[in-house]
Amino acid sequence: MKINPYQPDQSGMAYSVGTTLDRFIKFKQSDFPFASGELSQLLRDIALAAKIVNRETNRAGLANIGGAFGQTNVQGEEQQKLDVIANIRFMRALSKGGEVCAIVSEEEDAVIDLKNKSGKYVVAIDPLDGSSNIDVNISIGTIFSIYRRKTPLGSPIQMEDIMQPGSEQVAAGYVLYGSSTMLVYTTGFGVNGFTYETSLGEFFLSHPQIKAPKSGKIYSINEGLELDWQEGIKNYIDECKAKRYVARYIGSLVADFHRNLLKGGIYLYPATKNNPNGKLRLLYEANALAFIAEQAGAKATDGKSRILDIVPDSLHQRTPLFIGSEEMVDQAIKHIEKSKISATV
Repeated sequence: MKINPYQPDQSGMAYSVGTTLDRFIKFKQSDFPFASGELSQLLRDIALAAKIVNRETNRAGLANIGGAFGQTNVQGEEQQKLDVIANIRFMRALSKGGEVCAIVSEEEDAVIDLKNKSGKYVVAIDPLDGSSNIDVNISIGTIFSIYRRKTPLGSPIQMEDIMQPGSEQVAAGYVLYGSSTMLVYTTGFGVNGFTYETSLGEFFLSHPQIKAPKSGKIYSINEGLELDWQEGIKNYIDECKAKRYVARYIGSLVADFHRNLLKGGIYLYPATKNNPNGKLRLLYEANALAFIAEQAGAKATDGKSRILDIVPDSLHQRTPLFIGSEEMVDQAIKHIEKSKISATV
């Protein structure tokens, strides 16, 4: 019997398709010697739900699932139909996977106890960020954080399982539904991005080991709120304009963050008169993106403290957010601190 060693075909017909998300996750399981596959399966569950939401998003105009749902969520924000659909899809995927014991969702007013006695993880999620952009076909996203529960398996869910600072995250990521659909995540060992190949129904590694530029020339802020900004924010934006930086603001946190992560830039959502504690949610928006930012060499703060050090005191706690290239965030904070000193003199 003749046996030949396998030799990969190098011809043009045998071009590499790439590394799938499933295969990548399997390769990276060795990063977690204490785990036994649950976290890997959890990431696969999130990817599956993302594929379904991607399908629903792409057919929204044809299936009459765009527009308002007719109700408001716990934030007092009008729910879009796809908000509700995305929440259902992620809830179902996470409950059936078996790895999660509890979920905190932007669309739910309370913690959802999945009654899964073997679930080691808690997930905080914004199922569909920027959903008001759906009807005008602008990029939207999903943001998620994964924490390991603190209390023993089989015991009732406690607040200590939920109210964990972002530094306790074991994984976090986002899905961007845009010109292409991407899933970007970290488990504390760098940041990797995967692009969805619709004909194969798979996410493929397209952006390995993402590193944010130390600085950039993009600033993202809602300038319609300028009259409500504190003096330090105004001064920093004036400096950006004087340096001929480019203003880019989509109104979808995931899309703005993703662009600045790759190209170099800063996203700012400061406290305002109407939102003195900020507008973005700590548990399922700021924490996840802050974890990703730091793993990519960027920075995230509320203007006073590192985002990942903040201990939450409520499910839907809001926070100001300054996130992006390290040097730009540092410069923005200098302006904020300088204006505070001037105000006390």
